[in-house]
Amino acid sequence: MPANILLVEDEPAIQELIAANLNRAGHHVVRAADAESAQRIVREALPDLILLDWMLPGASGIEFARRLRADERTRAIPIIMLTARGEEQDKVTGLETGADDYITKPFSPRELVARIKAVLRRRAPQATEDAVELGGLRLDPSTHRVTASDKALTLGPTEFRLLHFLMTHPERVHSRAQLLDQVWGDHVFVEERTVDVHIRRLRSVLEPGGYDALIQTVRGSGYRFSTQAPQPPATR
Repeated sequence: MPANILLVEDEPAIQELIAANLNRAGHHVVRAADAESAQRIVREALPDLILLDWMLPGASGIEFARRLRADERTRAIPIIMLTARGEEQDKVTGLETGADDYITKPFSPRELVARIKAVLRRRAPQATEDAVELGGLRLDPSTHRVTASDKALTLGPTEFRLLHFLMTHPERVHSRAQLLDQVWGDHVFVEERTVDVHIRRLRSVLEPGGYDALIQTVRGSGYRFSTQAPQPPATR
């Protein structure tokens, strides 16, 4: 699944090369040449992942990473540090600052794409094309198909994204605000009760097989996807 990637790199030639290869891999790339520009972009909308050069004009990549990790809104954004600094202590510093991976220049485009895929699979599975199967439900982002006990279900695009996010983050409680940020995008301003409407629609599609029970309401907190498969109805 295409990811929205923020590339923070001040060397125009390197920036162009990386962006071209990521676009070829199907990702959408937004570029910034310094931490201040990147901060403005993040303020508008959260990317799925940030590729961050260490050496930047003004605030360094390390300083920007610290800033991101200190802010609750941006704390969970996956970060891959790009740098020519290959010493072990530099890598340790980058990782301890909060980077999820550390790639030393020069690197091959294939390696970068593979490392991005690995980090997204680990930190933002809803941004990958990996199929997920839980509790008798199977969702395949690449074909946009959902099945319940091998029976095809028809979901609208928002319900599909909502189910995908919940299934890739099972057993965690998500508030309405968190679901709005992750499914609709934090730059979209809609009422929190909009989540309830789409949860009801999703449950109505899942209800015939009893799979609506997998989406649980946590009173006062939000919603959770349970990994426990529903019990078949009792026969008389």
